Amino acid sequence: MVFHQELSAGRWSELSLAQQLGNVGSEVNRMIKWRHKDKDMADRAFERTLELLDLTLSSLHNKYRLREIARVREILVSSWLTSTPKSNFELDQLNKYFFQFALLARS
Repeated sequence: MVFHQELSAGRWSELSLAQQLGNVGSEVNRMIKWRHKDKDMADRAFERTLELLDLTLSSLHNKYRLREIARVREILVSSWLTSTPKSNFELDQLNKYFFQFALLARS
């Protein structure tokens, strides 16, 4: 399922990396916010997050950035699918990681 049809049509690659990751961060924040309130909403935010990360990976050409973003995606998936104190800590850290990009994009 494609949630961001306009972005997947090419507009995503026009955004800066900070803007892309700031948008990913918005979805990560939603995932965390809804995780214990509404599982369906949280899962949809998770799916949107993966979609945006995949769009980011497909629009990057720098292999070092690709490695970092792919690793972030891997940690995100692992943390989301397990519910342990460590995975909750990792999600909180990823939320902080992406928040820095949102701040950068706004400046």
